[in-house]
Amino acid sequence: MLRLLLAVSLSAGLASGAFAQNAEIEANIAAQIQAFKADDFAKAFTFASPNIQQLFQNPDNFGAMVRNGYPMVWRPADVRFLELREIAGALWQKVMITDGNGRFHILDYQMIPLEGGWKINGVQLLVNADPAA
Repeated sequence: MLRLLLAVSLSAGLASGAFAQNAEIEANIAAQIQAFKADDFAKAFTFASPNIQQLFQNPDNFGAMVRNGYPMVWRPADVRFLELREIAGALWQKVMITDGNGRFHILDYQMIPLEGGWKINGVQLLVNADPAA
């Protein structure tokens, strides 16, 4: 009986750790999207990993890329977090964004843990769907 209780408490501890990790990842992505909505590209840039920051060099370049390549992220009407998955050792957070025209977009955010918390290491568009179709 003691072993069963120990196993259950260990499982609960692992599950709560995963929940906290998921909540931190969602909060990071949501904060970056809020910064985009406010056109605060300097703040949005802080949520990007060092690799992404090095690639774009500065917040203005980063903001231009998002405005032109990911307008649904820059001006979302609705954001919903879907599942968090591990793929080949990397964590990917799936996010459904509805744009201002009512179109749904499914994006995958690659997340990496750094000393200061989770950072976004890349985003890819998975699905671009029209709910009227």
